Amino acid sequence: MSRARPFLKIAAAGAAAIIPAGLSAVAAFEIAIARLDPPPLQVADQLSVTVLDREDRLLRAFTTEDHRWRLPITHTQVDQRYLKLLFAFEDRRFWTHGGVDMYAAGRAALQLIQNQRIVSGASTLTMQVARLLDRRHERTAAGKFSQILRAVQLERQLSKGQILDIYLRLAPFGGNIEGVRAASLAYFGREPNRLSLSQAALLVALPQSPETRRPDRNWKAARIARNRVLQRGVAAGVISRAEAEYAMADVVPHLRRSFPMLAPHLAEAELVAHPDRTVHHLTIDRNVQAALQTLATQHAGALGPKLSTAVIAVDHTTGEILAQVGSAGYFDGERFGAVDMTRAIRSPGSTLKPLVYGLGFEAGLAHPETLIEDRPTRFGSYRPENFDDSYHGTVTIREALGHSLNVPAVAMLDAVGPDRLVGRLKRFGLTPVLPDDAHPSLAIALGGLGLTLEDLAGLYTGLANGGRYVALTHLRGDAQRRHLTGAVADDGKRRLMSPVAAWYVGDILKDAPPPANTRGGRIAYKTGTSYGYRDALAIGYDGRYVIAVWVGRPDATSTPGLTGRTAAAPILFDAFSRLEEQRVPLAPAPAGVLRVSGAELPPPLKRFGREATEASSGGFLQQPVVIAFPPDRSELEVGAGQQPAEPLLLKAEGGQLPLTWLVDGRPLDSSPHRREVLWQPNGPGFAKVSVIDAEGRVDRVTVRLQ
Repeated sequence: MSRARPFLKIAAAGAAAIIPAGLSAVAAFEIAIARLDPPPLQVADQLSVTVLDREDRLLRAFTTEDHRWRLPITHTQVDQRYLKLLFAFEDRRFWTHGGVDMYAAGRAALQLIQNQRIVSGASTLTMQVARLLDRRHERTAAGKFSQILRAVQLERQLSKGQILDIYLRLAPFGGNIEGVRAASLAYFGREPNRLSLSQAALLVALPQSPETRRPDRNWKAARIARNRVLQRGVAAGVISRAEAEYAMADVVPHLRRSFPMLAPHLAEAELVAHPDRTVHHLTIDRNVQAALQTLATQHAGALGPKLSTAVIAVDHTTGEILAQVGSAGYFDGERFGAVDMTRAIRSPGSTLKPLVYGLGFEAGLAHPETLIEDRPTRFGSYRPENFDDSYHGTVTIREALGHSLNVPAVAMLDAVGPDRLVGRLKRFGLTPVLPDDAHPSLAIALGGLGLTLEDLAGLYTGLANGGRYVALTHLRGDAQRRHLTGAVADDGKRRLMSPVAAWYVGDILKDAPPPANTRGGRIAYKTGTSYGYRDALAIGYDGRYVIAVWVGRPDATSTPGLTGRTAAAPILFDAFSRLEEQRVPLAPAPAGVLRVSGAELPPPLKRFGREATEASSGGFLQQPVVIAFPPDRSELEVGAGQQPAEPLLLKAEGGQLPLTWLVDGRPLDSSPHRREVLWQPNGPGFAKVSVIDAEGRVDRVTVRLQ
């Protein structure tokens, strides 16, 4: 018996079983379709979860529940040469037939009869989609007829584009790779929208026999199949012979590539936060993320074993996070790479000093050219020391912040008040962590509280924007919505500091010398080193971007010699050079900035603190008592709505101690040997503030609280 006769007998038996007696073939066919269950289209929707960047480029993908790589794709996102080869090889009349290509079916039947063997197939792309949806690949006559019924059903319910999209998602390419997009990434490391002719032909060839033609296991079989597709393309007239010969000379890939693994910590956090989403749209820039991940890994390797790095890059004009590198290597167990150090609570070191001085500038306590003492000083039981155990005597505040001197920063915080600093952080939207929930102390000026690197990036985003609050976001779409509805706030309720104070801080930080062997380009930046050399930080900004860098061991182990300037600052400058070729200039000075030398400052601003005033007058306080802050007839913001009013610092100059403070005639509790006092307003309205010195001299101001 010939090989064709058993097949013909099975086909005839299948047709007889389906077509009842007395019915025409057409009627029986329609009845069979009507009795079909609806097509299991949900199979095509069981896709890998994908995380996309700001331009819809893939950052990371996750396998499906059945451990398949099956990525979303449509025919409009595929190289057109691939589609031309696909139709030429698989289904030349795809756009015109109704699920079954009758011409191809007739040709296949005739060849079967003439040659007593199967010479060509008649399976259309729609029939292949039917097989993929039903998860059955029966080579019997009954199985083929079932595919035909399903194919016709699909053609009646879906458009040609929808059917093609399902094929592009579900076609097998070997192992657990399904769909043309997953295959293109796995074998070529690129998206399928731009393929070489050789790559396009290989992707057409693989689904016919995905396991035997897998290029990572049998590249020779893959090459033979690819060349057959190219030859068919020449015969169909979709490519030239010269193009085909050139493509045939191309090397077939021998290995399977890893899928993109960009922003892995952020991607996983998104899955936890939004488990119902299959596609996550982030503000991350794929190119920036890739560059900074590589940078973090390179620097960590040079710094030594077990040290990790974390980097955040923000467009501070919008608050959009462009890159968020949680570690030096996600799979590096020695460096605890799976721990996201951008969200770990660590000591900020000296990176809060700009905020301390900024609040002092805002309160009218000082100016960048104000003189301040850097000498051994005891603040109650607390005696801070400089990092190098040396002291510089009388310096300007510009020099004190520029050289990150500890004693002047603590003195400024002593005047501003630790409670005021922590209150400002909370009002800005942060949640600083104090040791054992202790009361804020002067040690927070040097890093004695806990913040995340993301928190610090937000703080410096506020500095870069003139003290305004800008909400950081990594969610695309949501960022624009929040931006348009007031996430960039200028109403003062969540302001970090005044525009003038923020500009003073930036003007000082921009003059900090860059670390050795780094590319130039002026940025305003500050470094920090936590107690015990556990954390090294560097945070900087120009006219558009903020970048924050952390270096250390995630297990908080000390690393002797680790400092922000030597370990983190080089990464910061290198990151800026990779982010942009030309530095964006810092914002110009706002109205109200006082650009004078120290000698030209008003007397209350020439020297900082009571000791300095006494030294400048030869030890005798001869000037009358005056309220240095707040100014008379000034308007002060103290919070509104549900937020409690923020304490205000009242400051006096001159006069003879002790001083007595009154608000609307009621005395305030104050230290008899200090010229500052914290006042807690009850709310908006007008208030009369008075101060009386030991000689009975009085000064008064009226302020409006709002």
